[in-house]
Amino acid sequence: MQTLHVELGDRRYPIFIGSQLDPKTLLAPYIKGQQVMIVTNTTLEQLYLSHYVHDLESLGKKVATCVLPDGEKYKNLENLNLIFDALLEAGFNRDCTVLALGGGVIGDMAGFASACFQRGVYFIQVPTTLLSQVDSSVGGKTGINHPLGKNMIGAFKQPEVVMADMAQLRTLPARELSAGLAEVIKYALLGDLEFLAWLEQHMDGLLAGDESLLAQAVYRSCAHKARIVANDEKEQGERALLNLGHTFGHAIESYLGYGKWLHGEAVATGMVMAADLSQRMGWISAEDLQRTKNIIQRAKLPISCPKIPLDEFLSYMAHDKKVLNGQLRLVLLQQLGQAVITKEFDVEKMKQVILENQAE
Repeated sequence: MQTLHVELGDRRYPIFIGSQLDPKTLLAPYIKGQQVMIVTNTTLEQLYLSHYVHDLESLGKKVATCVLPDGEKYKNLENLNLIFDALLEAGFNRDCTVLALGGGVIGDMAGFASACFQRGVYFIQVPTTLLSQVDSSVGGKTGINHPLGKNMIGAFKQPEVVMADMAQLRTLPARELSAGLAEVIKYALLGDLEFLAWLEQHMDGLLAGDESLLAQAVYRSCAHKARIVANDEKEQGERALLNLGHTFGHAIESYLGYGKWLHGEAVATGMVMAADLSQRMGWISAEDLQRTKNIIQRAKLPISCPKIPLDEFLSYMAHDKKVLNGQLRLVLLQQLGQAVITKEFDVEKMKQVILENQAE
């Protein structure tokens, strides 16, 4: 097992990364009170829920569960309210802990609920997908989707601890594994060329589910995110770099309907669009753009999106959280391995990029 820490002063917390980790040993020190609400989904209920209930009850904890439907399309106010219902029906108080057992949807919703319930209770992340292990479980961003924009309603809520168990990826569908690799590739493109070369060397093993390689990828990704979050917790500056590909990607997700494309699939195409615009601006070479496309395709991810009317694509982009004073800012590549947040881009070139990276 390897351990990283997100350095946030007195809110510093660990990320445990390994295979076949023991939740009873690792999580017990971070459960402050006696009440634990495990939030999961219908798929993971069958796989892991009873194991976690048993382990926590053996510690003398009062354990209740909230099982939500599985899928991005359920990341909304209606299902968020089911968590509040469960907490209130169980009679839980402000010393309780909400434990998210699931991927990014469960982590975001359980975290948002823990930020709101009685104005804030304890929160633990047990991410069970590669995407959530390398990205959404770390850093404290929580929330739900709105029909007009992804993750537009939420709160910053840091967990007490994150436990990423590679063994739980054994039950992950291949499409979900690839979606997680999109966020891994993101860290390489925005700030680590050496990591990009490592991914190019080991992509086949990662896709095959090699747990040692996956642990290395998760550790390296989380190390990048932990450093950035420690410097800029509330995304006032540097943290926005983590949105490489996301402004384009969120527009794709929002237009298609949440869940039609996985988040990582949309981000993958969004990163191609960001790289394409960077190349048209003369920042990266045609070879760099092709290298970006190659690693994304090797991860079995799309490099173009379905046909979307330009005005609708731009409308969804206008709802992006990086819009400041009415002006859209994008994360682009000054060079491969070095991202920048900028409002200085050619809008007409951006429109060309959107139109030319759509499948016929």
